[in-house]
Amino acid sequence: MTKHRRLVSAVLAALLVLTLVPVEGIGGWLPMAYAVTQADIDALKGDASELASQRSDIKSQLAELKNQRSSALKQLELLDQQIALTEREIKNTEDQISGYEALLSQTAYELEENRREEAVQYALFCERARVMEEAGTTSYWSVLFKATDFSDLLSRLSDVQEVMDYDQGVLDGLRQLRAQIEAKQAEQEELKAGTEAAKVTLEEKKADLDVQRKEANALVAQIQANVDEYEAELKEVEAERERIQKEIVEKSNELARQYAEQYAQWSANSSGYIWPVTSSKRITSPMGGRNTGIPGASTNHKGVDIGGVGYTSSVLATKAGVVITAKYSSSYGNYVVISHGSGNTTLYAHMSSISSGIKEGVVVSQGQVIGITGSTGISRGAHLHYEVTENGSRIDPLSVLPGWIKAY
Repeated sequence: MTKHRRLVSAVLAALLVLTLVPVEGIGGWLPMAYAVTQADIDALKGDASELASQRSDIKSQLAELKNQRSSALKQLELLDQQIALTEREIKNTEDQISGYEALLSQTAYELEENRREEAVQYALFCERARVMEEAGTTSYWSVLFKATDFSDLLSRLSDVQEVMDYDQGVLDGLRQLRAQIEAKQAEQEELKAGTEAAKVTLEEKKADLDVQRKEANALVAQIQANVDEYEAELKEVEAERERIQKEIVEKSNELARQYAEQYAQWSANSSGYIWPVTSSKRITSPMGGRNTGIPGASTNHKGVDIGGVGYTSSVLATKAGVVITAKYSSSYGNYVVISHGSGNTTLYAHMSSISSGIKEGVVVSQGQVIGITGSTGISRGAHLHYEVTENGSRIDPLSVLPGWIKAY
């Protein structure tokens, strides 16, 4: 009887050890918590719904303004807003896909762990049965019938109940593991379906973005090709740029008094201007008089255009300084102006977006990312319009940008 008690105790102790010791899984120990949850993906879907609603509203406004010559600049602004929203929708969808893929990885990990645990528990149960068979205790009734007296029978009943409870616990545990495995498999299929749906949506959004950019470029081309019809709008663009330049000079002088000490330090530590983008040194339009190839559309270019940048290149502050302005205008699109000292500023225009945290009064370091290249405002195709002002007057940026490549 003592031998039988030791057998039961050993089996139960083995089970206890297995439930307390962590099971090593794929790639290491089972993690305590995960970074991504379904709630995170649901929140992204909620954001996507809000973005879609905003874009629908802009689309309605564009429909009302269509074919109205006097509203060309307003149409262009709305098109830029629509493009910005679509870019945010694309980022949102990409985040959803990343979330789905992370959850799929987590679910696969948990599924594998459940299967491993099921195999361990089943093997333990089979081993216990084998040991009991070798000990001649394969039948609960055979254990009872071997009682020598009533006292021994009661003792054996206690042991049998202990074994029966243990067996039932193991079976219940195996059933729970099987239920968990089936639930994880169903969850896995749902996540795969969600991932594929998000990928389809992503391609649709990218196609929409391409159409919207072409529409904006076509409107700019239409304005430039029909100078007489859009004379008022073009005059407003030029007037806006002069207002911006006047504001730049005034704010720069004001900041020079506030940051005199910092400007002196930045100047002492600076080796001059760095390129505002690192992905290209192609100048597609120089400063000064230029002809766009459209009759009557010659303009006096206030800076230079850097091409070959697409819609993903980072725009860098070419010198340390203080942000004078960071906003949208119908002419420059999304633009940022940085003051580097009295009468010394740089301007970065037509960006697809301005970096988070870049706003008036913020101090930026040389080389800090301030935005992403694009084609907002009066612009045909992705490029960066870059201006440099020294002593209150614009200078040719090519005089301070070494190694530029002529592409005009």
